[in-house]
Amino acid sequence: MTSYSSSSSRGSFTPRQTNTLEITSISRDEFLETLDSEVFVDVNKLREYARHGIPEEIRGDVWKFLLGTEKPNRFDEITMRKSRAEFYDAIDKENPETSKRVRGEVNRYFKRLGKKCPFDTRTTPATFESVICAYLNTNHAIEYSPRLVQMCTPFVLTMKKDFDVFSCFERLMSIMDAYALKMPINKRIAQFLTYFRIALPDLCSYFEEEEVDMNEWASSWLRYLLSRELPLPCILRLWDVYFSQPEFMDFHPYVCLAILNTMKETLEDLDQSEIRTQLLCLPEIDIPQIINQAFNFRSEISASYK
Repeated sequence: MTSYSSSSSRGSFTPRQTNTLEITSISRDEFLETLDSEVFVDVNKLREYARHGIPEEIRGDVWKFLLGTEKPNRFDEITMRKSRAEFYDAIDKENPETSKRVRGEVNRYFKRLGKKCPFDTRTTPATFESVICAYLNTNHAIEYSPRLVQMCTPFVLTMKKDFDVFSCFERLMSIMDAYALKMPINKRIAQFLTYFRIALPDLCSYFEEEEVDMNEWASSWLRYLLSRELPLPCILRLWDVYFSQPEFMDFHPYVCLAILNTMKETLEDLDQSEIRTQLLCLPEIDIPQIINQAFNFRSEISASYK
């Protein structure tokens, strides 16, 4: 049986301390007690715990259970992990053109992080290249996009084994692809803008007055779970909550509304170009507070349709 008492991630950073949900934060020992179960890991309990934030050093281990790449039954654990590792090893990861593009995007991303970069900049790009090439070579209908790097980043940071990174990255992308079939992006944008007008009419009107291109930023926010726009510590904390919820894609628009609400006063002092810049590069925010606001927005908007 795998022991989770030691760190499972490649990198580290100092996360911002937040309020609200953190008041009822779950201790590392409580997570470990659940993870180290000898027979069956209680995933429902992990979901409940994860909403309050997962300790950095075991985040990757918890995410694997929340995303379903690690099974709760311990009897087949070693066999299943070996099978996943062998499957990943057998995938063709050769694609010189894609590798070059991934490497370039990763290096640009590391430069944007600057001194806050938690990765080993010498060795980590190879992981991105292998995982993304493996993903594209097993999903031929999908074309390379720089956004794949940003979506992969949290898994590279939190997991030591490349096959775990690949399994979780592929699982998240499959969830998002399935949701896109059910709710195409144009429909999602239209729905979100309706919610925006209901929940934040003054800010929505101001954006219209400034002729802010709603489709540009809303499309990015809704499609890629804010993986490019938010600082990395905020993404990790947000995804703790998302992965704890089976229908997190439905919840995501309300999180976007909560972010706009939190930044409302700042945004109303900016002009069109400044608003665009701000929306595409968000500051560090209090994620537990955002989540609480998102739940409130969901309740209020649901009530408005009754």
